[in-house]
Amino acid sequence: MPATPERADAARNRRRILTAAARMVADGDVERLALDEVARAADVGVGTVYRRFRDRAGLVFALLEEQDELFRARVASGPPPLGPPAGPEERLRAFLHALVDLSVAQRPLLLLAESSSPAARYRHASYAFQHAHASGLVAALRPDADASYLADALLAPFAPSLIDHQLGTGGLTPDRLKAGLDQLLRGVLPPLPPGDGG
Repeated sequence: MPATPERADAARNRRRILTAAARMVADGDVERLALDEVARAADVGVGTVYRRFRDRAGLVFALLEEQDELFRARVASGPPPLGPPAGPEERLRAFLHALVDLSVAQRPLLLLAESSSPAARYRHASYAFQHAHASGLVAALRPDADASYLADALLAPFAPSLIDHQLGTGGLTPDRLKAGLDQLLRGVLPPLPPGDGG
């Protein structure tokens, strides 16, 4: 059964809410991103925001979704090595590096989403996409490996609170995060012996 088209007024309200919320984030007001504050900034009723997004985590993930769509498009059909036709090892490394950049850019929102609903990250479409992509590349590189588990292991360092700790208290830079992921990747996917292909 096809989805019911969104009413024009509902679409306008959704855009107003997301625009107001994005403005608050850009102004450094992430901690004020409560639904009643967003409703006031968007000049819509609080009930409208609750009906649309249910809770703060839902609003945060809606804000993240627009950036995630662009990221998924780059992975699926962007220039190599992130996109095809680069080989699986190049693509996996480029994918992890791009995830560092995305995580740094989305850091305040990801932290807010994690604090609002800690398990929501794993139920969201962005994690499903990241896991499927990493798992497929690992399987291409190591057909004998547990690709699903290794994909989770490679994505574990992207927990928002860990990234925030590393960049804050830990004093790491994005470049150092990428270098560490390269080391992790070499451990997970050691070079194949000569003549084994890959």
